[in-house]
Amino acid sequence: MYLLLIKKSAYPVISTLQRHKMYTLANYAEEHFRSGGKLTISKISVLTAARRSSNEKLWKYTNEPIYQPLLQKLLLDEHSSKVACNIFTAILKYMGDLPAPKAKYSNEYTDQIFDEALKHDLLKDEVYCQIMKQLTFNRLSLSEERGWELMYLITGLFLPSANLFIELQKFLKSRTHPFTEPCLQRLQRTQKVGPRKFPPYSIEVEAIQHRSMEIFHKIYFPDDTDEAFEVDSLTRSVDLCKAIALRLELESIDGFSLFVAISDKVFSVPESAFFYDFLSELINWMRATKPSWGSAAPIQAQYQVFFMKKLWINTVPEKDPNADHIFHYHQEVPKYLKGYHKCSKQDVIKLSALILRARYEDNTSDVQAAIQHNLKEIIPIDIVKAASTSDWKKNILAEYRNTQLNSEQAKTTFLKTIYKWPTFGSTFFEVKQTTEPTYPEIIIIAINKRGVNIIHPQTKDILATHEYSELSNWSSGNTYFHLTIGNIMRKTKLLCETSQGYKMDDLITSYTAYFRNEKEKDKTPFK
Repeated sequence: MYLLLIKKSAYPVISTLQRHKMYTLANYAEEHFRSGGKLTISKISVLTAARRSSNEKLWKYTNEPIYQPLLQKLLLDEHSSKVACNIFTAILKYMGDLPAPKAKYSNEYTDQIFDEALKHDLLKDEVYCQIMKQLTFNRLSLSEERGWELMYLITGLFLPSANLFIELQKFLKSRTHPFTEPCLQRLQRTQKVGPRKFPPYSIEVEAIQHRSMEIFHKIYFPDDTDEAFEVDSLTRSVDLCKAIALRLELESIDGFSLFVAISDKVFSVPESAFFYDFLSELINWMRATKPSWGSAAPIQAQYQVFFMKKLWINTVPEKDPNADHIFHYHQEVPKYLKGYHKCSKQDVIKLSALILRARYEDNTSDVQAAIQHNLKEIIPIDIVKAASTSDWKKNILAEYRNTQLNSEQAKTTFLKTIYKWPTFGSTFFEVKQTTEPTYPEIIIIAINKRGVNIIHPQTKDILATHEYSELSNWSSGNTYFHLTIGNIMRKTKLLCETSQGYKMDDLITSYTAYFRNEKEKDKTPFK
């Protein structure tokens, strides 16, 4: 979910004098544009083309398609020349200068305009030149406004070459349009943080079409709260993580990550990824792999963004109280209740009382109701039958009365208790393994800072722990996860059937990358 801050502005009225002061690509075109001869399907004769070349100004607005690229250097590349012409046609359609069907989705035409240029450097200058051309002496207000939308979008995607960059700055600084200053600022940021990989995401296009330069995205937290954060075209995942940590007054962002929940999957957003690039890649993948996701599918409401602990490194209860109370506690309780940890009956009585204190504090009527009707919300599912219902109720209620703590104290005490367990801070996966005869067919794999742990599903005993240094290879697909342990001389394989392989793959990759980086830091001498 996202929110826009909309700033309405009337179309600017430009005087004749202002129009004459506007910087154009006229001089740049003399050196870098092709001659003005225009090729058409009817094949205008060479003589006619030559006569027209001196009169036609390729750097000025037109409402007609082009049949050759503007830049001379593209003429030598047949594919790029064709793509350049298609891009210009898409620009005409977006700006309303060429009759076209209404876009099936907000970024249909912008994808056509920017996608190829992001892949091929040769086209980057061409697209900038085409947009500047369409903003030069364009007397159609609506068309010009849409052209400025494209200029705003492209300045947050990539830069032109150095010599065209100078021309672009002069072009923008000579204009009085409300978008000129934001475009110049976006150019500076793009220069600083680098180019995007994907065209503008649908939200970005819709935002600028509504004259909004501020997009606020709702981020959800494990404690069932959410807050809106500004996310612009050049916001990377790590930038957003830092902004969240700052507002929530977290001690560190170590191990935290953004997650996108879409359809029946949850994906971690890489730190270095631009936020909207990741969403674009995800939507493209969904469209490619799910037939129900047509190109015009209403995608906005189909995903949510979460901020959670991913790698449980340097996670010590009480070290970061806000992280404990908003994240650690609320992420650990569901895993505890699913019965993934090995714990005693006495552990359960104590922890159940702490859950009640954390949830209800001194509200005894709610506590009585929870104990009476919702034991599964406070006792691990695999241990409920270890005692009678009346026995659980009596012991947990007695422990609750003896535990005089407020909600935050109870959360901290809960974490301090399970912190002692070897499975604290694990992400658990129930899988079917087909290679190790000494293991049960169904096993639990717990991935944590210690490594990859193989757990018996009934006894919860840890059958094996493989440190990350032991892992030589791993891979995943829609239905499997494969892990190779050891080296060439002595290696074993663990083949698992699971739909969660992509998560296991990502977690192991992330933990190994973290420890590798830490090792490199230790090797780096102090300067």
